[in-house]
Amino acid sequence: MDVTTLLIAVALAMDSFSVSIANGLATKKIKTTNAIKIAIFFGFFQAIMPIIGWYAGTYILDLISQFDHWVAFILLAVIGSRMIYESIREDSNRIVSSLSIKVLLVLSIATSIDALAVGLSLYILNISIITLATLTGIVTFSLSFFGVYLGGRFGCILKNRVEAAGGIILLIIGLRILLEHLGII
Repeated sequence: MDVTTLLIAVALAMDSFSVSIANGLATKKIKTTNAIKIAIFFGFFQAIMPIIGWYAGTYILDLISQFDHWVAFILLAVIGSRMIYESIREDSNRIVSSLSIKVLLVLSIATSIDALAVGLSLYILNISIITLATLTGIVTFSLSFFGVYLGGRFGCILKNRVEAAGGIILLIIGLRILLEHLGII
């Protein structure tokens, strides 16, 4: 393992880490089983997406690179907006703190689209994907698990505004992904 592989793994894990913090913010009581569930979903998708991208090769690179940022932005914006909306409604169901399979799948895919693109890039550069994918999965699992607790810690301080803060974080992540791919930042 070289430093570049580690830096790529950490960079790929950052979106999942941020979403885990947002989930911790939105959760009233942190349970270890929930933190593990989030970490498993995010770690798995962050590990598998670069492999899928690598095997997809150059054919899909042109197709995916044109809209991957829009997919990630839309998914994160919808979930973030719904979190903000739900934070002002007392009777609503909590989307992120519900930890349903559907929510975790959407969040996992949205945060791992960049990893798919990285896998495609590594194919073009003829770089081995197994070490990167394994390391990315481990780093993402660890940071996501820690992120839930970190968000929960801040949630105790922020009280009533935690879900709105989590929604804003998701919106910012989605907007950052979009702006980066459009070359604005």
